Amino acid sequence: MKNAPPQPSIDEAPDALTETGHLWLLEYIDGAPLRFQVQDSGLIRFGDSQRVFHPEEIPVQYHHAVRYVREHLDREALRSAVDDVEEYVFFGTATYRQDVAYDWARLPSFVGTDVWSGSDGRYLTFDTVENALDRLGLDAVNAFERELPARDFDPDSYTVPESAWYDGPAAGVVVRNKRGQRGQMLSSDVESADAGAIEGTADEIASELATEERFEAVEQRLGRRNESATVDALAERVFEAIVREQYQPLVRGPERVDLEELRAAVATRARAYLGYS
Repeated sequence: MKNAPPQPSIDEAPDALTETGHLWLLEYIDGAPLRFQVQDSGLIRFGDSQRVFHPEEIPVQYHHAVRYVREHLDREALRSAVDDVEEYVFFGTATYRQDVAYDWARLPSFVGTDVWSGSDGRYLTFDTVENALDRLGLDAVNAFERELPARDFDPDSYTVPESAWYDGPAAGVVVRNKRGQRGQMLSSDVESADAGAIEGTADEIASELATEERFEAVEQRLGRRNESATVDALAERVFEAIVREQYQPLVRGPERVDLEELRAAVATRARAYLGYS
């Protein structure tokens, strides 16, 4: 799969980025790079910025985003729109907890930033990316400014706006133009996940986070998709949601939580929820 375009700091970006033309100022989401490509078979290949994942070896913190793409991407719409689906690679962010505690119910598990067109030999402009993702059932990252004249943007005096996805400052801003040039400005005002590290046994954490309300919500979503609310289906989705919302507090604390033990503890609670124990 094609690699994502480089995104240097604004200080290292080409001078031409902020000298001429018009700019898009996009919210930088505090997550992890995720790219995917639809294969002729209909299966989707996923990868991060460095590697392509084997389907059975996708890191656990990506599971929620991978499921989201699989369930929301309209593959038939993509096939209808292009001659060869494998010519296109989609890039974006898997949104799981690092330093920023977003409003996870509002923020999509995956937000798109770029599309590579192999047939054109280029990355598409962001307005085209927005339109393409919307037609395919996915979300593009939100824009703070659209078509801002470059002469009106001063990186030295620019203040990072509030995030669209929680009550606090955005993790940063990505500045782009239609020539493909870009640079990013990160905020120093977000709180570190260290302060909220989660401690306790897997059973204690599951008791606190794998609530009956979570299982009920997942059961309802499965029903809307005409899928059975089995122990495995409930447990995996609740576990994925917990990891997504609490990943760094779980693994960065003084005593790293064993995620496989947590998965088992969530499965035990799923069985109890369904009345099997």
